[in-house]
Amino acid sequence: MISILCFAALLSLAEPADTTIQMDEVEVRGTARQHQQMKTSQSSVQVTKDYLEQNFSGSLMQTLQGIPGVKAMSIGSGLSKPTIRGLGFNRMAVTEDGVKHEGQQWGDDHGLEIDQFSVDRAEVVKGPAALLYGSDAIGGVLNLFTNHIPTARLEGTVQLMGRSNNESLGLSAKVGGRMGKFFYRAHATFVDYADYQVPTDSIQYYSYWIRLKDGRLRNTAGCERDGSLMLGYAGYNFHTDVRISDSYSKSGFFANAHGLEVRLSGIDYDRSRRDVDLPRQWVNHLKVLSHTSWTEENGSVELNLAYQNNLREELSEPVSHGYMPKPDGSLERRFNKHTYSAQLALRRSLGTRHELQTGVNTEYQHNRRSGWGFIIPDFETLSMGAYAFDRFTLYEGLIVNAGLRYDHVQTNIHAYHDWYQTPVGADLVYKQRSANQKRFFNSLIWSAGINWLTGPWVLKANVGKSFRVPIPKELGADGVNYHIFRYERGNSHLDAEESYQVDASISWSRGGLNVQVEPYVNYFPNYIYLNPTADYVEGLQLYYYTQARVLRYGFEAEANYELNRHWQVSVKGDYLYAEQQSGPKSGYTLPFSVPWSADAEVKYSFERIPLLESRSDDNQGFVGLNVHLVGSQHEIVPPERPTDGYFTLNLSAGKHFALGSQARLKVALHADNLLNKHYYDHTSYYRLIDVPEPGRNFSLMVGVEF
Repeated sequence: MISILCFAALLSLAEPADTTIQMDEVEVRGTARQHQQMKTSQSSVQVTKDYLEQNFSGSLMQTLQGIPGVKAMSIGSGLSKPTIRGLGFNRMAVTEDGVKHEGQQWGDDHGLEIDQFSVDRAEVVKGPAALLYGSDAIGGVLNLFTNHIPTARLEGTVQLMGRSNNESLGLSAKVGGRMGKFFYRAHATFVDYADYQVPTDSIQYYSYWIRLKDGRLRNTAGCERDGSLMLGYAGYNFHTDVRISDSYSKSGFFANAHGLEVRLSGIDYDRSRRDVDLPRQWVNHLKVLSHTSWTEENGSVELNLAYQNNLREELSEPVSHGYMPKPDGSLERRFNKHTYSAQLALRRSLGTRHELQTGVNTEYQHNRRSGWGFIIPDFETLSMGAYAFDRFTLYEGLIVNAGLRYDHVQTNIHAYHDWYQTPVGADLVYKQRSANQKRFFNSLIWSAGINWLTGPWVLKANVGKSFRVPIPKELGADGVNYHIFRYERGNSHLDAEESYQVDASISWSRGGLNVQVEPYVNYFPNYIYLNPTADYVEGLQLYYYTQARVLRYGFEAEANYELNRHWQVSVKGDYLYAEQQSGPKSGYTLPFSVPWSADAEVKYSFERIPLLESRSDDNQGFVGLNVHLVGSQHEIVPPERPTDGYFTLNLSAGKHFALGSQARLKVALHADNLLNKHYYDHTSYYRLIDVPEPGRNFSLMVGVEF
């Protein structure tokens, strides 16, 4: 129980000087953690800025993967993609300040085009969230917020960071201020990293042994350049802001894995650990956001408008392959995607216990390809949706909610023919890789949930139906994906994916002990996935898109105990089981299914130093030791190979130092894989060519906040 005593307030402007107003004691039952959990019937985790800084581990998703159910699909050392409960890519949505981020999400070999150092806080919503967010949120949502409003005339942060494994060096600076009701924020980040190290001196690829100089994967270096500017007005009822951001990154692909012909090429990859040569990629993401809201006593109106441009190029050494002659130039693939979106949301309080939320949204995507390699066709997609969500408080501690959503999506895919001729029988033809398609998808989904707070218990349950429209790659792909060592073929007859899920959360808190268990069951009548085969096309293993009935179930669990003001211990873990119940691989799991994992951590917090402290949160520090366990994965889809389990020992530490009355110095250290273990991540495509995960790695961040 939190008891808050509100003392008398002297209102010198509104009342005579000797007048006081006496307010009674206000009592709030339950812990702050419990009341946070009561905001939604879904499993959600709030991530603070301090958590992001203290757990800094390279990419944003590597920082967040300490949350049960959240994983990072690592791509080398500088990039990673998010998954929630084993679902990623276009099965989970990433939003930035309320707007869904639209890049080339289908790509396995690049990460989020979002500056992780600009993120003020984050929220992870586990389970289907398509009711509020639309098609791609069938597995969950990662909400990122970069819209903190400055409170001082001038404030900011300067951060220096580095990582030992890939010799990463970075600088990030943020400055903002408020003058009356107007405010501004500007941010810039620069990061450069070298080829990263693995704990082995050789790997095996297609029965060829490849030596690694100093244990480094050649040509995996890269850089990142990010910048943003926000201008806004914040009044009592009215708020509006405009934010422009640009994110650029360049990275190399491991040279000896980009086809056997590269192994024999004349490119010199040993000039420097920091050079980026062929094969490589670069991506630039421009985003313009406008957020406007009007708030009154009984409700609010919010309008989000956005334009995004994602420009990506993959460049490779021009060599002949199959019937393709040696092309001119190194531009293998180029994708230029424009996205326009608009969202309107209305909230209305219908009495003290009843809140209604409604909204409409629309989005238009326009993507064009070029280059001598083909994987996905040109396309346009128009989506429109409307929803209504009702939340009703039956009595204090018991809340129910329900909602409906309708969506209409149109996808137009363009035909594509090879630029070279292929013999078919006695003829030479320009082979068609993709045909013209016009697909229309309509979906009505629903969701219902309950929150119940009773004593130390918080009980939550949610049931609903979600959907996901097949993306153009799933409908029209037909080509080699060198970077993940396979040939991919689409299926123009795929239906919209549907999902039915029941998930719950049981939480208990008393004293210094918090325990939470989150079980779920998820059924897909028509799950879309890439099915691996034993066939080879143009020298690479053939994968093709198909649909099957799939049952998934699992849980996340977490227990935290504060022994005293110094010591805290925690144990957390997650488990997922998936089984195909129809199709050619009935009875098997899904490809690249995540194994179970668990973490045990002990944390020691320092006492504050009274002589140095200037604010209550200054001069605090901690040291934590973590053991990360991952089980073996023998539930595979042939011809996929099983992966052994492993454990890593990790360390984290942080300290705040006061610098005068306003500024403070923050230092955070994170050490991964202290024992330099040799292990494989079952979800990493580098596992297919015998590349283990990175070795020992120290990450250091030093920042000054003023």
